[in-house]
Amino acid sequence: QVQLVESGGGLVQAGGSLRLSCAASGRAFNLYGYAMGWFRQAAGKEREFVAAINWSGGSTFYADSVKGRFTISRDNVQNTMHLQMNSLKPEDTAVYYCARATGSVARTASNDYRYWGQGTQVTVSS
Repeated sequence: QVQLVESGGGLVQAGGSLRLSCAASGRAFNLYGYAMGWFRQAAGKEREFVAAINWSGGSTFYADSVKGRFTISRDNVQNTMHLQMNSLKPEDTAVYYCARATGSVARTASNDYRYWGQGTQVTVSS
């Protein structure tokens, strides 16, 4: 049973932008009250933290590699989360995953997230 669904990935040239979205599927699965995060995994590498947002959207964290270029946001009415990615670089190429944390505080460790989406591919060409 898929509970988180990512969308918005694709192929873009370096310097371009993409906006990823994460939506909850199923009426019983709610994002409200929980922190959310984005992680990514490049081919041959381990999954790494990208960005996180607390339950209200009032607190955010970013990996140093994306700070100033990516913006995480959420819409608790629509039950969705987004990642605006600007000034993309070839090294941003990866499968991007959204995840729902076990609590309301934004965390950077993948062990603090219980539910994961299937991922969406982002490819940045040079």
